[in-house]
Amino acid sequence: MLPDIRTYDALWAGFRWIVPEKFNIAEVCCDRWAEKTPDSPAIIEAAGGAITTTSFRQLQAQSNRLANVLRDHGVTAGDRVGILLPQTLDAAVTHMAIYKVGAIAVPLALLFGIDAIEYRLSDAGIKLLVTNGAGLEKVEQIAGPAETLECILCTSGAKGKALDFHGLMAQAGGTFDTVDTGPDDPAVMVYTSGTTGAPKGALHGHRVLLGHLPGTQYTHDFLPQPGDVLWTPADWAWAGGLLNILLPGLYFGLPVVACAFERFDPEAAYDLMQRTGIRNCFIPPTALRMLRAADRPRERFKLNLRSIASGGEALGAEVFEWGRKELGPVINEFYGQTECNQVLGSCAAIGVNKPGSMGRPVPGHTVAIIRADGSVCDPGETGQIAMQRPDPIMFLGYWNRPEATRDKFIGDWMTTGDQGYTDAEGYFFFVGRDDDVITSSGYRIGPGEIEDCLIGHPAVAIAAAVGKPDPLRTEIVKAFIVLRDGFAPSDALAREIQTFVRERLSAHEYPREVEFTAELPLTTTGKIIRRLLRERA
Repeated sequence: MLPDIRTYDALWAGFRWIVPEKFNIAEVCCDRWAEKTPDSPAIIEAAGGAITTTSFRQLQAQSNRLANVLRDHGVTAGDRVGILLPQTLDAAVTHMAIYKVGAIAVPLALLFGIDAIEYRLSDAGIKLLVTNGAGLEKVEQIAGPAETLECILCTSGAKGKALDFHGLMAQAGGTFDTVDTGPDDPAVMVYTSGTTGAPKGALHGHRVLLGHLPGTQYTHDFLPQPGDVLWTPADWAWAGGLLNILLPGLYFGLPVVACAFERFDPEAAYDLMQRTGIRNCFIPPTALRMLRAADRPRERFKLNLRSIASGGEALGAEVFEWGRKELGPVINEFYGQTECNQVLGSCAAIGVNKPGSMGRPVPGHTVAIIRADGSVCDPGETGQIAMQRPDPIMFLGYWNRPEATRDKFIGDWMTTGDQGYTDAEGYFFFVGRDDDVITSSGYRIGPGEIEDCLIGHPAVAIAAAVGKPDPLRTEIVKAFIVLRDGFAPSDALAREIQTFVRERLSAHEYPREVEFTAELPLTTTGKIIRRLLRERA
C-alpha cells in the first residue's frame, strides 16, 4: 500500500513492496472483512430499478456455499473455472469461491460471440462454467464444447445439462476453509483482446492484487477515504473492471457497485451514480466521451464524485478539460496492459497530472520508453512503452504459450506494442499501437491526437482515425465520426470538420476523408477496434 506521503518524489522513494509468503485473494477481500466488519456493505447491486446491498458476512457465506459446490463437483487447485456472467453479485461470489478452492478464475464477457466463447473454453481447458440464461443459450449453440467441460452451473436455474446455481448453493454448507496459497500460485486468467493473432490467456498469480493496490490508491487520490464507494461500467471480465475496481475495492473493505448494462447508456450511468452515491469511478475514455454528449448532466443529476480514473486508450486533452469542468474531480489517466496493468498513472492529489499525458510511473513500477535493442529512449524520442521485471503486477506467462511469453520480453523489459514518448518532466504520452500508427508522406501519426481534436468540434460525439492506403502518400488519414444529436451528415459538415482539424493540428494530420457512421465497433472493454475500421477504409 502507498504511504501517506504527498509529494511524488518522496512517495516513490518511500514505497516498498511487501509480498507475504502466503496470500489468497478471497481471504483478504472477503474472509478478513467478514471477521472485522461483518455488516459493512461489500456489493451494492442495482438491477431493474431495485438496489440490493450484500454485506461482507453475506458475501463470505455465499462464497463458502459455492466453494463447497465447486469442490463437490470435482474442482480442485489449478482447475480452470469459467465465469460467463455480467456485472452482478453472482459474479463476485463466484470469483471469491474460485479463489477459496485454489482454482483459476477465467472471466468471460457475455458480449462474446459463440466462436470466441468456444475458443476460450477449449484453450483454457475449462472444467466448470458458471453462467446465466443468456450465456447458456450461447454455450448450447457450440457444436463441440470443450472436452474438459464437465459441469455448467446456471444462475437462471436448471436447464438442459446445466445445474441450478442457487439451488445447489442453498443445499451446501456455509463454512469453508480457504486453501493456503502463495503469491505466485495461479489465481486468474484474462484473455487478451487478440488484435493480432489468436487471443492469449494472460495467467496471473494471487499477487496480482497486491500489485494493483498502489496504482488504485494513486489514481483514486489516496483511496481509501471515508465514504468511498467504487464503480466502473467496465465489464468485470476485463482486467480493468476486475483488477482496478472490484478486487481492490473489496480488499480495502469498501462497497463496490454492480450494475449490468447491456449497452453503456450515459443517462442510466448518471442516474446510477446519483442513486447509489458513487464516489470513485473508473470510466474508460470512450464511455467518458459518451457521458460528455449527454444533455446538461450537471443540472439534472446530483453527483458526489471524489475521484475518476480512466485508462484503456488515450483520453485526450479535450475530454480531460471537460471532466474537470463538468464532473468535478480531475480525471486521473493511467496506463497498463492485461499482462502488466496500471503501471503508469496520474494523481491530482499530489499534482501529478498533465492534459494528454498518462502520468508518471506508479510507485513500485519501473516503466520506460525503449528502442528495439532494449536501450532507453531520450525524452521526446518515440519508442515502445515497456515495464521492467520483476514486478508483482506482472503476469506469470501466457497459458500454454511459452514461446509467446519469451517473445514478450527484450531482456527484462516486457514490451507492449504501444508507441509513446516522455517529456523532460518524466510524463508519459501515448502515440498509438504499433499497428494503429498511420504513416503518411513520411510522417508517423498517432490516431489519439487526431481523435482528441475531432471531438472538440461541436458536432462530433465520438470519432476514430485510421490509415487508408494511398499510392501517393502511403496512407491518408480517414476519420469515422458519430455525430451528436441535432446534427446531420453532409458534405459541408465534413469539410467544416476537416478544416477544424487542419487549423488546430497540421496539414499532414487532418482527415482527407470523413465518413459519418451510426456507431463505432468497440471491444468488450470499450476500446475502438481500429482494425475493423481499417478494413472498411
